[in-house]
Amino acid sequence: MSEFSHIDKSGKANMVDVGAKDTTAREAIARGFISMNEETLKAVSQRRIVKGEVLQVARIAGIMGAKRTWELIPMCHAVPIDKVGVRFRAMPEAGGIAIEAVARCSAKTGVEMEALTAVSMAALTIYDMCKAMDKSMSIGAVHLAKKTGGKSGEFRHASPPGPDFSAINADDWE
Repeated sequence: MSEFSHIDKSGKANMVDVGAKDTTAREAIARGFISMNEETLKAVSQRRIVKGEVLQVARIAGIMGAKRTWELIPMCHAVPIDKVGVRFRAMPEAGGIAIEAVARCSAKTGVEMEALTAVSMAALTIYDMCKAMDKSMSIGAVHLAKKTGGKSGEFRHASPPGPDFSAINADDWE
């Protein structure tokens, strides 16, 4: 795409009109990573964080964030989400926790922003719940890993940032 679709010919902000587009099944997978010190990672993995069950709260935050994406991002459409899933994988070898979100819908526009928001909200929640123990945590590598559906078809990130997510087996996610 050579033009920015959220800017009209006069340079003003513009919400894209998706009314003429076909409704199709769409899916987006986003990933991210939160790095932390070894002791914090052990405490999260062993469910010893005083504020509560970190990954369960982060999962709920991710799902809630995906459902409210249209309220957070100004030009984002309200998408009728069919499914949002958020999962985690402790990666001691990489020094943190991998986060993956999958969003699905049947709509005239995609769910990439919902999946990315889910990952971001989950990471922010982990940070919030663990900050008393580790203020040096870092959130990064948030990216769209894959998307399907719609006019542009399938997309796969050619060289995703962060740890090697392909090394994670399907059964290794929590």
